[in-house]
Amino acid sequence: MCYDDAAQPPYPPGARQAARGEEMVLTAADGNRLAAYAAHPEQTAKVQVAIFPDAGGLRPFYKELALRFAEIGFEAVAIDYYGRVVDHVIRDDSFDPMPYLEQVKPQDLFQDTQAALAYLRLNAGSERATFTVGFCMGGVLSFIIAAEDASLAGAIGFYAPLADFNGTYLDRVEQIKRPVLGMFGDSDQVISVSVPQEFDEKLEEAGVEHEIVIYSGAPHGFFELQMPQYASDAWKRVLDFINAHTGAHSG
Repeated sequence: MCYDDAAQPPYPPGARQAARGEEMVLTAADGNRLAAYAAHPEQTAKVQVAIFPDAGGLRPFYKELALRFAEIGFEAVAIDYYGRVVDHVIRDDSFDPMPYLEQVKPQDLFQDTQAALAYLRLNAGSERATFTVGFCMGGVLSFIIAAEDASLAGAIGFYAPLADFNGTYLDRVEQIKRPVLGMFGDSDQVISVSVPQEFDEKLEEAGVEHEIVIYSGAPHGFFELQMPQYASDAWKRVLDFINAHTGAHSG
């Protein structure tokens, strides 16, 4: 997992507005009910983001991150991954995902991510630009979905490992349909720096619009309030990427 209960998402640059969040349950196409957290800006949103957590699932960090997005004018929803395999719904330091992670199948994860996207696209959401933002395992999902969902405005992933979800995202590069922003650290003990370097090369060869950022000295999980030397620039790049692909940028 990237974050414990003490970790907090960094604050985005610029002014923030009031936002509200709500616990909710989404239903995937196969009937699975999954925990989610939606955050809504006070003013009408023009952009929306689906947040895919790390392997810890819907921990407090990701609920707070959804609120950070809503505070700068984005609709946001973050989801959990374990509704099919464990009844316990609290995802905090008391929850060990490892016994359950191996029970989660790639096709189930994809159905759950689609439930998040379908939720965002209800009603007025059908008119908004939609982005995915994923972390570690969620970053993998974000990149792979960019190979399958041509209606996305773009896919953002942080420190995504080479997890095999019926192939890695390096295997799917030629299928990627949407712009990609990937952010990694060269001091990551989980992911070799050669992974983002190869990803960058393959995206270039495939002609996919992309930006791959490798922060010098950054460890795994660097998008965190206590690491502003990386997180501040990462937030700016996220918002610049979203702005460039929607023409809308709050903050």
